[in-house]
Parts: sequence; structure tokens; C-alpha cells
Amino acid sequence: LLNINVGGKLFQIAYKVLAQYPITRLGKLALYTDPVKKLQLCDDYLVQKNEYFFDRDPSIFHYIFHFYRSGVLWVMEEMCPSNFVEEIEYWGIHLKYSQRCCRILFEEKRDELNEYLKIEKELEAELEPLESGAQFDGKFLGRFRKMVWNLIENPYSSVPAKIIAVMSSFFVLISIVGMTLSTVEEMKNKTGKMWMEQMEMICAIFFTSEYIMRLISSSSFKNFLRAAFNAIDLVAILPFYIQILFENLDDGDMQYHEELHKVENVSKLGKVLKLIKLMRIFRILKLARHSTGLRAFSFTMRQCYQQVCCLLLFIAMGVFTFSALIHSVEHDVPGTDFTSIPCAWWWAAVSLSTVGYGDTVPDTILGRMVAFVCISFGIILNGMPISILYNKFSDYYAKLKAHEMSQ
Repeated sequence: LLNINVGGKLFQIAYKVLAQYPITRLGKLALYTDPVKKLQLCDDYLVQKNEYFFDRDPSIFHYIFHFYRSGVLWVMEEMCPSNFVEEIEYWGIHLKYSQRCCRILFEEKRDELNEYLKIEKELEAELEPLESGAQFDGKFLGRFRKMVWNLIENPYSSVPAKIIAVMSSFFVLISIVGMTLSTVEEMKNKTGKMWMEQMEMICAIFFTSEYIMRLISSSSFKNFLRAAFNAIDLVAILPFYIQILFENLDDGDMQYHEELHKVENVSKLGKVLKLIKLMRIFRILKLARHSTGLRAFSFTMRQCYQQVCCLLLFIAMGVFTFSALIHSVEHDVPGTDFTSIPCAWWWAAVSLSTVGYGDTVPDTILGRMVAFVCISFGIILNGMPISILYNKFSDYYAKLKAHEMSQ
């Protein structure tokens, strides 16, 4: 018998049993004749008792001991998957020796644990800033850049930093409100336009100053450009300067081109300017920098993109299927709106989403039966992923808030 002491507990296993598994640690220990090689396999050796000592977990070794006696590796549900895998890898035993039912449950539990740890790591990275105060030590104007970084990126560092964070959100809201009011007919007069332009200029100056301060306080220009929030900040200020540039180009064309060409150019520039002004709506994304809820929503969409894509695929399949069915039973009705399958796509989309505008409705009994099946399918389809998304959003939001409080 081979005497094995694992964490203070003594086990005895026959040499011939261990020799049946020569690639395992104990199998090698039973087959090796060189004492030096044997000592390399264990942590210590007691000559008086002829015991090989292993500084490992004795509770898990009970399952290893049972494996050598029966040839089956039992996996208990209450064990930690990471610890168990580490132990069996140390002893050189593969998970394939376990029963299939145990192995399936164990692998599912291990995958859940790995997914949980991965999400926890990503949640912590979501709240960690791209820079840290220690990165400015020993760099050019390090003390000044660290002060600017705390002022812009760490609202809990001081009262002025908190004021700047509040002002940033305030100017975002003011900018969105100004863009909205600029489309109101009563605000399109000369006085209203002047107020809107002045408000836009003030917001653009603040956003530009904020962006420049973040650029100055960045320790790596490459990481600064790759950051998503910094890209949002750049999109928030670019429309203002592009609009000024196009307006100056417009003035030059008014002076040097012919009348017909000038009118065409002004028309094209007007469309481009409308598109550029519309880009200001992306400023609302700046609120995500200071909003835990928006961060949690974005994180949920990134984690559940497979479920969302699957939902969109099912919706597309439903739209094509029910639009074809409604067209086949309604196309002969005089004055029907279902003149073709593409014309029925809108009806199928609003019916699947259970919105039902009522602008296009079936007239025949068969058409109404198809509509009933379409609406029922939409209720079932929309009900499946909503609970999953909501539960994950609630979980991620709670964890983000907890991480924020701990920081």
C-alpha cells in the first residue's frame, strides 16, 4: 500500500490500483523507482512512516480517493467549480472520468460562474476611469494635469469638480431644449433666432472648453481618442464649427458664382446644414457620463445583444410571414390597402408590436383571423425577452450603484 497524507489525513491506496492510471500524479508516484522523481511529485516525505505528504484540500481528495477505488469521479453540486477543477488538474485527473449527468451539471455551473466573474470584471471596468491620478507622477506638468483631471473626471474629488459635473449636465439639457425650440414657428423670428444662436454659442464654448481640458489631462492621446465618451464629446461640438464653416462657404459662393449655380449651391448647403444641426441631438448621450441608469442600460444592451438580435430576427420573420398571408386573403377586396406584400409590411409590423394604428385593417373574415394570429404571436414574442432584459438591467444597475458607493 502507498501511504498518502493529504492535509493531515492519511489515505492508503494499493500500488496496483494506482498503476492503472499512469498519467495521474499518484500513478506516477507508484510507478517511479527513482526517489528524486518521487520527491518532485509530493510536498514532503516522512521516512519513519513512509508517508508522502501533499499540502492540498483533504475534503476534495476524498473524491480522488474514491475515483482510484471505483474508476468513477463523483462531482457534488455544493463544491466550488474553480476549486474542484484546480484540484483535479493538480492530481492529473480529467473530468471525463465523471458520470455524464454530473459532468453536464458541473460544466453548466462552471460556465455560470465564469460568466458571473466576467460580468463583474466588466462592471468594474465600466466605472474605472481611463486615467488614474498616479499616471501623472513624473510627467510634464503632472501636478497641473492631475488637478485638471480630478476637476473633470472625478466629481467626488472636490466641490468645484461636482459643480462642473452639474454644469455639464445642465448645458446638455439647455442645448437640447434650444434645438427643440428652434423648430417652433413662433421662435423663427429675428429675435428668437438671435437668442437661439447665442445659447448655442455659449453651449458650444462650454463643451469645447470641457473637451480641451480632458485632452490636456489625458496621459495617452491614443487612449483618449479611442474612448467612447470622448468621441461623444467631439460629436457634440463638431456641428457648431462645421455650421460656421459652411455658412462662410455659403457667403463666398454668393460673391463669386453665377446666380443659377449660387441658388443650387445654397439649396445643397441648406440640406447639409439641416443634417449637421440634427447631429446636435447626440449631445444627450453626454448625460451617460454622469448617469448610472444610462450606463446600466448601455451595459445591458451590450451583454444581451444575442437576445436582442434573436428578437429582431423573429420580428422580421413574423413581418414577412403575416404580410404574405394577409396579402393572399385580402388582395382581391376592392379598395384594399394590401395591394402587395411590401405594402402589408407596415401593417404586420404594427400588429406584431401590438401597437395597432388602425390605418390599415383587414376586411374579410379570413383576414381578421390572420390578424388575430399575428397579434397573438406578437404578444408571445414580445413577452419572452422583456423579463430577461429587465431582470438583467435591474441587476446591473444595482451592481453599478454598489460599485459607485464602494469607490
